[in-house]
Amino acid sequence: MCCGGSQELAMEPKAAETATGARTERRISWLTLFIGLLAGLLVGVLRNPMWGVGLGIGTLLAWLNFRWLRRGLNALVQASEAQADKEKPRVPLRSYFAMAARYGLIAAAVYVIFELLRIPILSMIVGLCALGAATIVASVYEILRPVE
Repeated sequence: MCCGGSQELAMEPKAAETATGARTERRISWLTLFIGLLAGLLVGVLRNPMWGVGLGIGTLLAWLNFRWLRRGLNALVQASEAQADKEKPRVPLRSYFAMAARYGLIAAAVYVIFELLRIPILSMIVGLCALGAATIVASVYEILRPVE
């Protein structure tokens, strides 16, 4: 009975951390889209429509990158938990490839869009920064409103 109770107590913080982490991930996801697309809309309307489109494209690529990163990290966590009893756990080679390939895919997408549509490449790169801005906003929110 004592052991079961201590296991239960040990699991509760992990479940709370997982729920908090999932909320933060969702917040970063929608903030990426909100911040980047709002910036793209404002720049497109007030200054340069092509730059606005580039910011929007970069934002969508940043959001896609975040989703792929989250999926890849979840797969790594599952693989490590499945091999918790092994002294030298092995990570599937495809996991490493998938984590690296997402950068190549984003770079290829930016290049193709630049070549075909003549969207300013710098605008797409700045749009990719929407993920960083969203992460900063979500972090400040977590600091100001800590979960008890």
